[in-house]
This record gives sequence, structure tokens and C-alpha cells, in this order.
Amino acid sequence: MSNYIYDNHNSKSFYMMAWIAFSVSMFGMTAGLVNLDLDLPTKAFLAMTFLFSVSSCFTLAKVVRDKFEAEKFINKIETAKTEKFLNET
Repeated sequence: MSNYIYDNHNSKSFYMMAWIAFSVSMFGMTAGLVNLDLDLPTKAFLAMTFLFSVSSCFTLAKVVRDKFEAEKFINKIETAKTEKFLNET
């Protein structure tokens, strides 16, 4: 799998937009928690659940991307084997 290169079709502006959106949402959530009229343990619980949600979203996105890449790689191998078999006959 070392010869496999992931074809990345995202532009730099797409990456920038994703990081800006992530930063704004983190800042907004933090500012909201700080200004919320609740006791500290409740704020800590809300912050913990928000961070867990964000980390699980990253994990899910990575798992979906990895599955897609693996299927794409396997399909390339199967296509190459089929072409080789057809060329030999």
C-alpha cells in the first residue's frame, strides 16, 4: 500500500473555510459556556459533552474516509488483475 497515493481534490480555500468554521464554532461554544448562568459543574459537563461530540465527528469522518480509500485501492487492484488476466488470454 506504500505505492498508493490518495487523490486529493480539495482546494486550499476549502481547507481554510473548514478551519475557520471549526474555530468560530469552538469560540462560540466557549463564549456561550462562559456567559451561561449555571454553576461550574454543569458548565464543565456541557463542555465535556461538546468536546466529545466534536471528537466523535472527527473519528467518524476519518473512518468513512479510510473505508472509501480502502475500497478504492481494492478496486484498483481487482481492475489491474482483471486487465492482466484478459491480456494473457
